[in-house]
Formats: sequence, C-alpha cells, structure tokens
Amino acid sequence: MNTESLLIELGTEELPPKLLSKLSVAFSTQILNGLREAELLNGEQKPSVTSFATPRRLGVLVDEVLAAQPDQTIERRGPAVQAAFDEQGEPTPAATGFAKSCGVEVADLARLANDKGEWLSFTQQQPGKVIADLIPSVLEQAIKKLPIAKRMRWGNGQAEFVRPVHWLIVMHGSRVLPASILGVESANTSRGHRFHSEGLLTIDHAKNYQSILLEQGHVVASFSQRQELIVEQVKALAGSINARIENDPALLDEVTGLVEQPTAILGSFAQEFLAVPQECLISSMRDHQKYFHLLDKNDKLLPHFITVSNIQSKDPKRVIQGNERVLRARLSDAQFFWQTDQKLKLKSRVTQLKNVLFHAKLGSVFDKSKRIESLAGKIAKTMGADSGIAERGALLAKADLVSAMVNEFDDLQGIMGRYYADLDGEPKPVGECIEQHYWPKFAGDQLPQSMEAQAVALADKLDTLVGLYSAGEIPTGDKDPYGLRRNALSILRILIEQQHTNDLVDLVSMSASVYAEQQEFKIASDSQEQIVDFIRGRLTAFYQNQNIGTTVINAVMACKPTSPLDFERRVKAINQFSQLAEANDLAAANKRIRNILKKQKGEVSDAVQADTLVEPAEIQLHKAIETLEKDCLALFAVGDYQPGLKKLATLRSVVDEFFEQVMVMSEDAQQQRNRLALLKRLQHLFLGVADISLLS
Repeated sequence: MNTESLLIELGTEELPPKLLSKLSVAFSTQILNGLREAELLNGEQKPSVTSFATPRRLGVLVDEVLAAQPDQTIERRGPAVQAAFDEQGEPTPAATGFAKSCGVEVADLARLANDKGEWLSFTQQQPGKVIADLIPSVLEQAIKKLPIAKRMRWGNGQAEFVRPVHWLIVMHGSRVLPASILGVESANTSRGHRFHSEGLLTIDHAKNYQSILLEQGHVVASFSQRQELIVEQVKALAGSINARIENDPALLDEVTGLVEQPTAILGSFAQEFLAVPQECLISSMRDHQKYFHLLDKNDKLLPHFITVSNIQSKDPKRVIQGNERVLRARLSDAQFFWQTDQKLKLKSRVTQLKNVLFHAKLGSVFDKSKRIESLAGKIAKTMGADSGIAERGALLAKADLVSAMVNEFDDLQGIMGRYYADLDGEPKPVGECIEQHYWPKFAGDQLPQSMEAQAVALADKLDTLVGLYSAGEIPTGDKDPYGLRRNALSILRILIEQQHTNDLVDLVSMSASVYAEQQEFKIASDSQEQIVDFIRGRLTAFYQNQNIGTTVINAVMACKPTSPLDFERRVKAINQFSQLAEANDLAAANKRIRNILKKQKGEVSDAVQADTLVEPAEIQLHKAIETLEKDCLALFAVGDYQPGLKKLATLRSVVDEFFEQVMVMSEDAQQQRNRLALLKRLQHLFLGVADISLLS
C-alpha cells in the first residue's frame, strides 16, 4: 500500500493565545477523523500524529496516509430468479431493468443462492478515490467543526475564520495536493518567525517541516515542545534567585500561545510595592502583562518577575528595562487604588451598591446584600453556626465591588473585601465570609472553610438561583449566562462535602420567603418545586464524574430525597449493594413486585392478616419482613443505609422461594389480598433507600 506523511498547515494572522491549545487539539482530531472517514488510514495500526500550533499557524502531520482509498468490491442483489425469467426462460422486465442499471446484459449477471432462495447478482470492482480528490473536503469539514465562537471576514472575500488566513500547505510526502481553502491555494511554502526570518520557507517533504521551521524559520512549531522550553527556562531563572513559580496552567498556555521562539527574561520591581496586597500585584503581572510572579519558600511575593519574550534581543538589558518600566506603571496604579480605597470603610460602601443593578426584576446589588444577610442568618442557625457573624459577613460581602481596586481587577472581588474588613477592624471570621462566599469558583475548587462562610456562600448562591430562575432566566441547552447550573452544583458540593443535613425544599422556601418579605417578589410553590428539581438534577453529573453508574443514580433519584447529604449516603450504599451477589436477583424480584402492584386497581393495602397465611413460603417471608422492618427501618431513619441494605440482602432466598411456591393472584380473595400486602411491605422496605427495581 502506497503511504506517505500528510502535512497540513494553515497560516494566519496572530491567533487568540488563550484559544490556541484548544484549537490545535480540535484541528488535529478533526483532520484525523476526516482521514478515517475517507478511508485514507491503514486500519490495522494507530496513526502517528504530530500537532503544530504557534501564534501564526495551525498544523498537523499524520504519518502513513494512503495515496488512495482501497479498491472496493461492490455486490448488488437483483430480483429473485423465479421473478427474473418467464416460463420460456426469457428475461422479464425485472431482470432486464436490473441488468441495465448495472450497465451489463442479463447474460453477464451472476446468481446468488442461499438457503432462502436464489437471486440475480452483479459484482464489480470499484477503484478507490485518490487523496487529491478527498483532502479538500476533509480539510473544509475540519475547519467548520473547530470550536470558534465568532468568525471574521477579511478583504473582499466571503471566507470566515477566527483570523485572516494567508497561506496553506497541503502535502503528501513531497507532493503538493491541490486545494483551495478559505480563499487560499495550497503550496509548499511556509513563513518563519515574524522578526527573525525573512521570505518564504520551502518545504521539500512533509517530514522535514518541523526541522525547516526551526533551523531556517526560527520557529518552534510544536506547542508542547515550546511549552517545555518555557517551563525549563522559567524554572532555571527562578532557581537562580532561590525562588519558585506557582503552578498556573492557564497562564502557561497563554504565554505559549504568544511566542514562536521563547526567551525567558528575569526582571524586578521596587520593594515599596510589596506593601500592597500581593494578590493585587500578582493580578497586575499575570492578567495584564502575562508575567510569571515569584514566591519565596514561605509563599511570600518577591520583587521579581519573569517574562517570556518572542525575540532573542542583541541587548537583553533594554528588553528588561522596557518591561520593568511598563510594570512599574501598572503597580503604581494598584498602589494608588489600595491607598485610595482605605479612605472609606467597607460598611460605608454598602449603600453605594444601590447604584449597581443585580437584575431588573430583582433590584440592585444592595437589595441582594440585604436578602443574603437575612438568609445567611437563617441558614447559619440551622447549622449551629454564629448567625451574627454570618449576617455581618453577608451584608459586607459585595461591598468591595464598588472599590477602585476591584473595579480595575475584577478577579479580586472577595479577596479585597477581606483585606478592607481586616483594616476596618471587623472580626476575622467576617473577612473570611466575605472572601470565601464566592467559593467554589470553578469545578474542583476549594469550599468555604468555616460554617459561617458556608452559610453566606449558600445564601448568595441560593438567592441568585431562586431569584433568577423565578425571573425567567432559566438555562436552555448549553446556554446558561448567569451560571445557574454552576451555582446549583456549588450548593450541592457545600452541603454534601461539608456534611450538612439541610433539605433543599427548606432552603429554597427560606430564600423565597426572604424575597417575599423584602421585595414583595412572590415565588409560587410550583416554581419552588421546579427549582428543587433543577438543583437535584445536577446530582446525576456530580456522581457520574465519580464513576457511579446511571442505574444506581436513577434508583436513588426515583425516591426523590431532597437532602443532598441523604442522597449521597443512599447513592454510596446502593452502589455497594449493587455489587453484592444477591443484588441482581433482588432487583429483578422488586421489578416483578412493582409490575404486579401496578396492575392492581386502587391502592394496595400493606396490612397482612398473619393468622390467615397458609403456605410455608409466605409465612416465612412474613416473619422475615417483620424482623427486618424493626432493624432496617431504624437504620434508614438515621441515614445508616449500608448495613440496612446488607440485612435486606438476606431476603434473596426467602423471596425466591415465595415466588416459586406461592401463587400471588390466588382465586381466594383473602389470600390474594394478603399476598399483595406482603409484596407491598417488601417493596416499602427497599424504597426506604431506593427503587432497586431500576438496577435490574
């Protein structure tokens, strides 16, 4: 089979650095999928794929790509022989029509026979299409499927991409494959570093692309290799002054997406700026300048930074001085904001929140602050926390939003509130509530630590979710502009991971009552039920991420527990129960019980008249149920589900014998009622944890 390496490079103007890594992975994946669908890959082995991504290009190199699709044998089955010829053996219109559609005479058709009959057939060899005819479509489809939120046009053409496209390479080995994509014709020429390379770079063979770009174009084309170089250089510079850098994958990806030939440079700033909270300085360096900040062994900020340049300067000192001058201006701003903000106490900023709109139907951020003050106090009491601390923390939680520092660095909200609260002499737990009420900020992030901070966080997230959901801002599809799904998951994580027994019905009702009291915004009971279901619905993804099966989750969900912590205990217990040898038979038996009871007209009573039981198997089942009801229901009442389910597992043989020996739907009405009541009580026992019939 004739194979060669396939090289594709899309040359552009500077691509968004934060998006570059994601674009590169998607581009390589889609190209590979397209080649596989076009049957241009050898199915016997996994292809070797190398991705390339720099600010000015997206590329991929796939080894051993076929020059053409394999030839295909196409077999068509025509009419049955009985219908293809008349009594004289002459072909019927069915036979001649089939032959004509195949482009042959009837005499040229073969016959296909099996145990079901005999038919006319036609077999032909169809040569595979060559790669030159297939690759344009593969490339077009790959580009269409890239995760680009907004595409742009340039010049007079109709082509759309994330940035203007200026050159295109499509090569199979040393051969250029003709293609016209995004208004550009394919060729074998690329471009090197914008400052260290001049003219076009000729690629003589696909396999030589990476080395030509490096040696002649001064470009490290591989995103991962470039990132490794940056990490190596940055760590070496940090080590030279006994410092360390924080692990910041997002910043590292962004910096890697900004350079084609990285050169790390160490700079410094004035010691006086360290009087400003280090989070402010770090934000200035990281978010505005894309610098790596440096910490000592005690995690204190050092007056140094590392920047990664895209050029190798003949006079590095001038580059360092230029970066230090720019950073000095940024840090001076932060210093000014810090000093200015201290002139007003945090409490005095609360009234300024009246000028900040939260939502047209829900009032200002001041209104929200008053609501979460009330709600946090109520939640804190249910947890046994200090409601006074929680209320004070909730009232001040949003006050730093109108500070100069947060206005400039919005990622510091909460953090600056804690600093200002400490300066104002507020109790330390109040400052912790202010900072931590935003936690968790993202999936896997830390949770609020104190119970008071947890109460404020729950109050804030509940107020947002309950209010916006009721105001009609319900997430649809993948659209969730207010992050209500994230809020719901955060509520669940706090309640489950911090071991709070609070019920979602109660929490949503408390939030709704605060809205009614403070703003006369009434939330109907059916809306409250929908909100509870919305929050509880996040549990499916929550447990799927823990590798718990959907059947286990659905079994618990069927009982609709409204305490997330109770849901957690049930899910973990059912997950362990499902792995027992008895689980499958008991699940099948419960499914059978459910179906039997469902067919009955009216409500089935669970009252068993023990003195009228006649069959040994039903007497034995009744005794087992009575014994287990005393033991298991007491365990279930306190959320101790696992030992209770282990006890229920002992019912397997008794239940099996009952169904083998006893006719439930007896002709005797009394016997039938008794046996249905037995099944009802048995079902009720298991429903104390979950509907295990769904495990079947």
